[in-house]
Amino acid sequence: MRIFAKVVELGNFARAAQALSMSKAVVTRYLADLENHLGTRLLNRSTRKLSLTETGQVYIDRVRTILSDIDDADAIASYAAKKPSGTLRIYSVPQFGKAQLGPLLPEFARHYPDVVLDVKITDRHVDLVEEAIDVGFYLDVQKVDGDMVSRKLATSEILLCASPDYLAKHGTPATPEEISQHLCLNPSYDFLRDNWMAFDKRIGRDSYRSIPIQSQVISNNADMLRACALAGMGLVLRPSFQVGDDLAMGRMVRLFPEHCFGALSVSMVYPSRRQLSAKVRRFVDFIASKFPHPEEDVWMRHCIHRVCEEKLRALGISHPARMRIVGA
Repeated sequence: MRIFAKVVELGNFARAAQALSMSKAVVTRYLADLENHLGTRLLNRSTRKLSLTETGQVYIDRVRTILSDIDDADAIASYAAKKPSGTLRIYSVPQFGKAQLGPLLPEFARHYPDVVLDVKITDRHVDLVEEAIDVGFYLDVQKVDGDMVSRKLATSEILLCASPDYLAKHGTPATPEEISQHLCLNPSYDFLRDNWMAFDKRIGRDSYRSIPIQSQVISNNADMLRACALAGMGLVLRPSFQVGDDLAMGRMVRLFPEHCFGALSVSMVYPSRRQLSAKVRRFVDFIASKFPHPEEDVWMRHCIHRVCEEKLRALGISHPARMRIVGA
């Protein structure tokens, strides 16, 4: 099958033979034996070119899948015996990298001390291949090359939040329309500059509305917007992975939880499934184990657990973590 696939890939018996370090006669004989075994012609041959028959086209599609699976199985078997080492180059957008990778990387480093973690945190779009990055963490608003392997890790809801100090000073909006009367902290995306979009989850997307806003701060930096919100400067829209802990600890208050202001998918991206080095595969498996439910907003679940635990402690229950939190 590999010989057949190589002939189809290179379109020529001689080039395939050279690539496989075989003679052209051996390659030709193997292809003839394969066709005799299958009882059908796979290639149309002429003095000038080769072309797939209809059966050959169906066969090569399956052969490529099978060979890819075999290569993956070989890689898994061989990498299991290898000790990860060397430099692992990682890229992430700032809001995810700082809030989520920071706590995870020390644990990975304890398991694999021979791996050096070279982490690039930037708002700039990064080409993984061009910049020799092993693994990247992207939000779904970013473009990812179609040749990359993209593995969804989780969904993060966009939350409308404000600090208790801001709400105490300016009041709490009673309806989404009243957002227009408040100061807003805005990411510098054109589609969010003048209006925020929301719909009532109880009704559905038919209730989508555009809410005019007045910006107090506009920034392309997520940490800046969060810091301004914590300082009481206005309302802010941030993903749950960035403000989940702030909500759980009471540093921020979520507004209109019955409304949806959007959601982001967080994905782990790497150049190829095949022939991954031990350090990359171990890291990919490690991260995937931390996000077993890609359709779930794990940060809101954790936030709910922490809020419930604090309430249980306030009631004098000393081991809230052992209790099952219903509905979390």
